[in-house]
Amino acid sequence: MKSMRKYSPIFVLPTFAAFVIGFIVPFIMGIYLSFCKFTTVTDAKFIGFSNYIKIWTDPEFTHALWYTALFTVVSVITINLFAFTIAMLLTKAMKGTNLFRTVFFMPNLIGGIVLGYIWQLIINGVLLYFNRTLTYSPTYGFWGLVVLMNWQQIGYMMIIYIAGIQNIPGELIEAAKIDGATKWQTLTNVTIPMLMPSITICSFLTLTNGFKLFDQNVALTGGAPSNKSQMLALNIFDTFYGRNGWEGVGQAKAVVFFILVAIIALVQLRATRSKEVQQ
Repeated sequence: MKSMRKYSPIFVLPTFAAFVIGFIVPFIMGIYLSFCKFTTVTDAKFIGFSNYIKIWTDPEFTHALWYTALFTVVSVITINLFAFTIAMLLTKAMKGTNLFRTVFFMPNLIGGIVLGYIWQLIINGVLLYFNRTLTYSPTYGFWGLVVLMNWQQIGYMMIIYIAGIQNIPGELIEAAKIDGATKWQTLTNVTIPMLMPSITICSFLTLTNGFKLFDQNVALTGGAPSNKSQMLALNIFDTFYGRNGWEGVGQAKAVVFFILVAIIALVQLRATRSKEVQQ
């Protein structure tokens, strides 16, 4: 055992080195470049907070921020609600539950770009009857993204909820029935409190996935019309690669984006974990 501990740093070193080179160093460089004007890393010129000031004078960024926030709220609620409902149904004694679980989970295995183009064809085919397309209005793009994300992520969250439901001691449910609790009372006072760890995980995943959405946004609408259906990640990408001289602003947006996601994720985790402690 002592010899294992002695040589453990040697085995950890390759992974640690890859983490430093692939994440820590680029992250620190990214923060520095957000304070610079540059076209390549070698010609970076420090200009202070100018890039961060430009962010908040860019109407496309503020629109993308609120658009993303609204999308995230709606997708978190809908994905978790449908995933929980389906999980409750598939934990009942009924035939074919394993088949249904597999079918619901399969969309999660498909890449975001592919999903985006598939749903673009489906939704545009439906809207064609009304002489509309996804790019006709940002509202169509918004609900198209909501449908796409629900279809992709419900199955994954469902599996997590099923695992949580199956871990609830049967004695608790039986005791609630003996005490005369209705199905609604059992759900709200026994099932949901016992599922708080699963709710924490699922809400965290859907929250971060909603804010970081990129592939599906590119494939489904590409930000059209006039960048009104642009999510934050796509706005940052377009700023950095599509606007000449705005590379530093794009980098500053990426830093702000990271801070926002980190703060929201930490607040959400703290709020849901506090519920677990109380239970």
